[in-house]
Amino acid sequence: MTKEIRVNGFAIHSPVHLSPGLWRHPRDRSLEFSTLDYWTDVARILERGKFDALFIADSISIHDIYQGNADASLRRAVQLPKHDPTLLVSAMALVTEHLGFGITGSVSYEAPYIFARRFSTLDHLTKGRVAWNIVTNFSDAGARAVGRTGVKAHDLRYDIADEFLDAVYALWEGSWADDALVADRASGVFADPARIRKVVHRGEHFQFEGVNIVDPSPQRTPFLFQAGTSHRGKDFAARHAEAVFLSDPSQANVARNVADTRARAAGLGRDPNDIKFFSLVTVIVDETEAAAHAKYRDYQRYIDLEGSLALLSGWSGIDLSRYALDDPFPTKKKDNAVTSLIDSFAGAEKVWTIREVVTHNTIGGRGPVVIGTPAQVADALQGWMDETDIDGFNLSYAVTTEGYSDFADLVVPELQRRGLYKTDYRAGTLREKVFGRGRLLPDTHPAARFRAALAESGGMQRDAAPTGLAPT
Repeated sequence: MTKEIRVNGFAIHSPVHLSPGLWRHPRDRSLEFSTLDYWTDVARILERGKFDALFIADSISIHDIYQGNADASLRRAVQLPKHDPTLLVSAMALVTEHLGFGITGSVSYEAPYIFARRFSTLDHLTKGRVAWNIVTNFSDAGARAVGRTGVKAHDLRYDIADEFLDAVYALWEGSWADDALVADRASGVFADPARIRKVVHRGEHFQFEGVNIVDPSPQRTPFLFQAGTSHRGKDFAARHAEAVFLSDPSQANVARNVADTRARAAGLGRDPNDIKFFSLVTVIVDETEAAAHAKYRDYQRYIDLEGSLALLSGWSGIDLSRYALDDPFPTKKKDNAVTSLIDSFAGAEKVWTIREVVTHNTIGGRGPVVIGTPAQVADALQGWMDETDIDGFNLSYAVTTEGYSDFADLVVPELQRRGLYKTDYRAGTLREKVFGRGRLLPDTHPAARFRAALAESGGMQRDAAPTGLAPT
């Protein structure tokens, strides 16, 4: 029997996310992306549809591979301009009660101490509804933007990410004891210094020391998303992730990645079901099948092939302008690329041409596009759940906010009628809503060892043992 289907809205703080050109559609609101009114409307729609979270992609990179420059990306608004998504969270949290907020943050260009402070603050302000989508930046353009000569090798980026996670775990879980914050008006004591430890991190890639500058937030560690499906990415997800975002048009590929990552998690002593998997999908739905397909044809009038080529070139690290559209899609991996994208086409059941890949990606990116009535869409989503063992979907859109509201108003009631979708939210933090248990990471998660070390010391050891290095 199909398990309950969970859904996140998928977006970017930009006029174009995964459907280049659709910002021109007369009903599309993408040009309002720089206004809080737009984002609070999105948040209200998603909460009306009982979505788990709004998942916002981000990077500091510019897609500048196509034709050797960023001209096409600038001309076609291909994820440009791109504003900071963290600044949206407070406004959206104010107009919602339950919706989570998955914000992308890169371990490649952040300082762990400052990053931990920012996400702890967001978790406080949202009463525990913040998630972190952990990424390692793959673009040379992003590296140059922060003064580096180029991006680091793929697997090394994940080595750095492992150390970054240990550093922020130490701050979130191992600095303040649960009872360190006293706030006693009678005695005038706000926090008990004996219950707070300074974190000393001396690692290969990061060095810092200091007490966590923010008291523990409702979740301590924010809910953890991750999107890597390369070999090294799956190792990282198996160790750290509570949810994994997948993006592939093939059910077989998705099923293999889910099974492989769950097996790796079990090998690390984690419960394989402690990781939820969300696969990218775009839904175009209407009351009748004819109306849904008419809507799709209408959307296709606005697609932008040059924008899609620029987007795919940026993701793959391959300048697709050097090939004819009917050439096979090149599958030689580039180190500064989304390797899982290339893997998905290299391992496909058929040889994809560049034209086919670009055409597929013009609406909704790499995932499937499901078109039909509410019942037909529900059937398709059930099929993906049954065939792949995923837990739900990251819902992209062709036209915003129409894509979200159509799903909330047409598909969600059909899924609820089938008993496949929640009719109300659970109480508590995002972690409690998703897993139906406590607000903190479970003891089997690697972050818990920092919490355990704090408890063993009674919270009174002023300097924590250094993290990032073997004990001496």
